[in-house]
Amino acid sequence: MDEMTVSLAQKGQTASVASIRDHSIVMDRPSSHGGSDAGPMGGETLLASVGGCFMSTFYAAAQARSVPVEGATCRVTGVFVPNPRRFGAIRIEVTCDSCPPEDLAHLVQVAERGCLVAATLKEGIEVSASVATQPR
Repeated sequence: MDEMTVSLAQKGQTASVASIRDHSIVMDRPSSHGGSDAGPMGGETLLASVGGCFMSTFYAAAQARSVPVEGATCRVTGVFVPNPRRFGAIRIEVTCDSCPPEDLAHLVQVAERGCLVAATLKEGIEVSASVATQPR
């Protein structure tokens, strides 16, 4: 797989629907920021993407090492910086009821290295926007 694409379409006056394979996610701003609160904001979805990718990698690492995983949780926090307002840091905190502490620490380290989203953000990435030349 050389590329991955997600399509978004307008939903109402302030929301968009992201189409991902057979799934869809409504994204919007809260009403306090001029939206209709039809779904999470893009920044919240970015944090959820980091957490989802991280935990998927964590589970795969545990399975490969025969470490039982029960009651695992992940908390992803974005720390804002100004000008332009963005996340200056993202912190991932993991708990697991069934993992021995030394296994948990190792699995977190493996997942941090192996998570596509975290690795992309750590390395930095070019982001560009343009007008599509053809309607889709």
